[in-house]
Amino acid sequence: MKTGKTVGQAILPVLFSAVASLAAAAMLAAVPQSAGSGISERARRVHSRAIVVDTHIDTTMSLMGGRDFDFAKRNATGHVDLPRMREGGMDAPFFSIYIPATVTGPEAVKRSLRLIDAVRETVRRFPNDLALATTAEEVRRAHKQGKIAALMGMEGGHMIDDDLGVLRMYASLGVRYLTLTHSRHTNWADSSGEEPRHNGLTDFGKDVVRELNRLGVMVDISHVADKTFWDALEVSRAPMIASHSSCRALAGHPRNMTDEMIQALAKKGGVIQITFVDGFLSEELRLAQEAVREERAARTAEIQRRFPEDAEKRREEMRKLNEEFRARMPKPGWELIVQHIDHAVKLAGVDHVGLGSDFDGATMPAGMEDATQLPKITEALLARGYSEKDVEKILGGNLLRVLEQVERVSREPAR
Repeated sequence: MKTGKTVGQAILPVLFSAVASLAAAAMLAAVPQSAGSGISERARRVHSRAIVVDTHIDTTMSLMGGRDFDFAKRNATGHVDLPRMREGGMDAPFFSIYIPATVTGPEAVKRSLRLIDAVRETVRRFPNDLALATTAEEVRRAHKQGKIAALMGMEGGHMIDDDLGVLRMYASLGVRYLTLTHSRHTNWADSSGEEPRHNGLTDFGKDVVRELNRLGVMVDISHVADKTFWDALEVSRAPMIASHSSCRALAGHPRNMTDEMIQALAKKGGVIQITFVDGFLSEELRLAQEAVREERAARTAEIQRRFPEDAEKRREEMRKLNEEFRARMPKPGWELIVQHIDHAVKLAGVDHVGLGSDFDGATMPAGMEDATQLPKITEALLARGYSEKDVEKILGGNLLRVLEQVERVSREPAR
């Protein structure tokens, strides 16, 4: 007797439907849940599909041990570890290679190499979760494989020890941006943290920018003096980034960028990566911090005077001091991150804005306590009317485009 279809033919559509349903459920289950019930299914889907790039996390020092930190487990302190990266959908963080600007010379190089080794060793220890990435294509490949792409950025030109050979060594080990200065001047570039000394970049500083272009390493202008920014912009053949800066029109910290600077950065193809640091987001908090700056400095000096030989006691007293001052300060909310994104987009266009949290390196605003909260930004941008495509650009697509352009410039003959 003929039935028109075999049993196999009849059951195939049912099987395909079931498989499709399971795949959809699995995709949604993989999307971060920890940001709370306020995240819509649409936002979860967009956040999961995007490659979320964070151009500045200061977790690197913890990778070297100490502070009772286990990268593989969810820690009670700090902002970033492997479980929280997964939960928050952080797909491509730049681990900061940072030592204080007061450390210079061969010692700075030695410490920097230890930090680079710590990142590379962490990748080696977790091959199923992490992949070292030095190109945009490697980031995309890691994402397709379900891995987190680990990149490195060097926060401060003092770590090259005034030596282009050292810079080339760092590039060969995987460093993919150099912040030209940190909070103090280098011997070749002015920082935003001190009164000008060099009037921007020296001749050697301009050579550093040219060598970064040749190496395919992004020029990062967070932390630099305004004149250093303009000099670097003129010299660089490749787009530049501000790895963790926000908008000075909204919060007047000198580490933030003026409207004119943001527009000029974008005109050359670059990206401002909005930082989450509370004092760079809130003018109210910045002014409150400035009002107690001298008192805080005096009390810090007193702690140093009282316990010159007892490092543990100094740390404990500084912890108490920090908690006291934090309690006296206004507590801005995470929504200010989105306000700074909005401001930069209106100035420069949606192709020139991204995220650079400074997780594990600074105090975060209320509601952005750690990496699990990243989906809130996706939800907020969609609620403000950003298209899904534009949200994906802000979350990471713009930075990957800059990295590709920097790679392309490195293959061109120098003019």
